[in-house]
Amino acid sequence: MKLAWIFWLANVLPQPVADPICLTATIYLEARNQSTLGQRAVAEVALRRAEDGRWGGSVCSVVTAPRQFAPTLIPPSFMLKNPRAWERASAIAFEALRDWRKPRGSRRQVVPGADHFLVHDLVDRPNWAQGAPVALIGDHAFYRVQNL
Repeated sequence: MKLAWIFWLANVLPQPVADPICLTATIYLEARNQSTLGQRAVAEVALRRAEDGRWGGSVCSVVTAPRQFAPTLIPPSFMLKNPRAWERASAIAFEALRDWRKPRGSRRQVVPGADHFLVHDLVDRPNWAQGAPVALIGDHAFYRVQNL
């Protein structure tokens, strides 16, 4: 299945029905080779950004904001070829969305406060990746960025 088809579908579905699709695609593209904890952390960053509102008011608007997440960095012709990884990403996305509907104090947070992440062995780090990360999970470093 092509990435473009996934986001076309998400675009025609009403909110919030589209959010699980967008979150699943993001988890799949960013972290399909990571542990469940690493995938959950990626989901948490997207959900935190949607809740914050600076990057968009829905998960779909957050993960499709230019140059923020893999859905805008990978060509639309990209084929999603691993149905097991998609299924796993989907389960994690739905679990994270359910958890995020709880009051803030009741949520299970893997990377508290983190609103950015990157592959932690990058040679050229972006300017926002200063100081110690909130967590290192798999090959990702998760950061709470104070000033943008």
